[in-house]
Amino acid sequence: MPTQQTIHEMAALDLAELIGHYALDDRTVPHLRLNFVSSLDGAATLDGRSGGLGNEQDQRVMNALRTFSDVVLVGAGTVRAEGYGGLDLGHDSVRWRVENGLPAEPVFAIVSGHLDLDPESGPFVDPPVRPLIFTHDGAPAHRRRALSRVADVITCGTNTVDLRQMRAELNARALPQVLCEGGPSLLGSMLEADVVDELCLSLGATMVGGESRRIAVSDHETVRHMRFAGVLRADDMLLLRYLRR
Repeated sequence: MPTQQTIHEMAALDLAELIGHYALDDRTVPHLRLNFVSSLDGAATLDGRSGGLGNEQDQRVMNALRTFSDVVLVGAGTVRAEGYGGLDLGHDSVRWRVENGLPAEPVFAIVSGHLDLDPESGPFVDPPVRPLIFTHDGAPAHRRRALSRVADVITCGTNTVDLRQMRAELNARALPQVLCEGGPSLLGSMLEADVVDELCLSLGATMVGGESRRIAVSDHETVRHMRFAGVLRADDMLLLRYLRR
């Protein structure tokens, strides 16, 4: 277990130091990172959304992880529930990316089997980079046509989205660093597909109760062993980092 001396106060870290805390030895190696927030009793949402479980410092970590990533990947249900708009990294993050040889903005990507997305909603309104949507052969053709006007719709799989094929497609597009921000069903599928390399978990100082889901939901138990890789403290919240063994 980490000692108190190893738990750094996040508020004292600037953007570059935060990125350094989460940096990889070689960002050209494909890597899929998850960023989730949870209550102390395991709830992934409060009043149907994850935002109420975090705080301002938690949002700073999310922005730092986005700054380092090639792709920000989200499930369609989370896009709708959380009211996702376009990515807005801010001036400092854009400057860091450009100074480090990256495009000014990461790509926003959505996983959607049914393509139940509004082409006039936030992620598709004047995005800095054309979004990606990953779906499968069985997705409705009329929705595919509508969304193809505002995003690249990519087929991976026959009846469900093949997440291994999706990762291969991202690698082929020179987008190896993937940050997934939810939701629980997508994470559950990723565990089953064994494509998860890292989990960043913000543990909020809140007890929720009720029937809120965990951060990962699927029909089958899937055991994936992880190793502790770091921790930050933000007020009463702990920001944990784990890598796959």
